[in-house]
Amino acid sequence: MECHEENSADLGLKLFIKIFEIAPTAKKLFLRDSPIPAEQNPKLKPHAMSVFVGVSSTAEKTGKVTVKETTLKRLGASHSKYGVVDEHFEVTKYALLETIKEAVPEMWSPK
Repeated sequence: MECHEENSADLGLKLFIKIFEIAPTAKKLFLRDSPIPAEQNPKLKPHAMSVFVGVSSTAEKTGKVTVKETTLKRLGASHSKYGVVDEHFEVTKYALLETIKEAVPEMWSPK
C-alpha cells in the first residue's frame, strides 16, 4: 500500500472514526468535550495522518509495523498521560486492520 499524503489524511481520519465507533469512550480522550464533529476537528486530522503515515511507512518497508524502542517509550508515556490503556491498543489494532482492508482490498489478506 503506497502511502500518499493526500490519502493518508483521509485514511487516518477513517481510522480514528472507526476507533470512536468501536470504543466511544476513546473519542473523549482525543476530542474532550469539543462540540466540533470529529471529521471537522482541526487537531484530529493532522494527528490521524501522522499516525497513519507512521504505521504505513514502516509496513511498506518491512512488511510489518515496527517502532523503535525509544519512540515506543515516548509514545507510551505521552498516551498514558492522556488516559490511554492497553485495551485501547487492541481497538486501534482492529480498526487499523479494518481501515487497511477497506482502503486496499486487493492487497488484503488475513495474514
